[in-house]
Amino acid sequence: MAEHRTMQRSALLDAARSLLSEGGTEALTFPALAERTGLARSSVYEYFRSRGAVVEELCAVDFPVWAAEVEDAMAAAGTAEGKVEAYVRQQLTLVGDRRHRAVVAISASELDAGAREKIRAAHGGLVTMIGDALRDLGHEQPRLAAMMLQGVVDAAVRRLELGGAAEDPAVITEAAVSMALRGVRG
Repeated sequence: MAEHRTMQRSALLDAARSLLSEGGTEALTFPALAERTGLARSSVYEYFRSRGAVVEELCAVDFPVWAAEVEDAMAAAGTAEGKVEAYVRQQLTLVGDRRHRAVVAISASELDAGAREKIRAAHGGLVTMIGDALRDLGHEQPRLAAMMLQGVVDAAVRRLELGGAAEDPAVITEAAVSMALRGVRG
């Protein structure tokens, strides 16, 4: 029975990822989750008390995986500049990944304090790592620089999310890397 419940919970999270990546947080509703999984709506409530609870669980499951992939890419880079480049590139590479698309939709939405705290915790290790690389590059305020750098990544993610309406993904990625490493001088 416990295994069956685990499978249903997993199916609900998968359905939530799909709904988020297709239509953002507005698309994540209990009727839609029930329809996607073939469960009765009342059954969905047995697993999650609210939409916020679904989002919170996705954060707890997906953010650490996503953050670990970015950390691995940074750890593989030999130089501080290489770590900054890996930080930008890996996040933009993950935009095409369904889990990351859900993460992007979650990040853009109104979240309750619990979900925000889980996101902050998952991002904490990344901010520390990128802060260290920025300090090594000579930044006097590495935490502020890290926040600015993440702003560049977030802007690039929004461009990528536009799909055919924006530039080619490779062009967007190169522009973000250039902005991260060389500022507006390009």
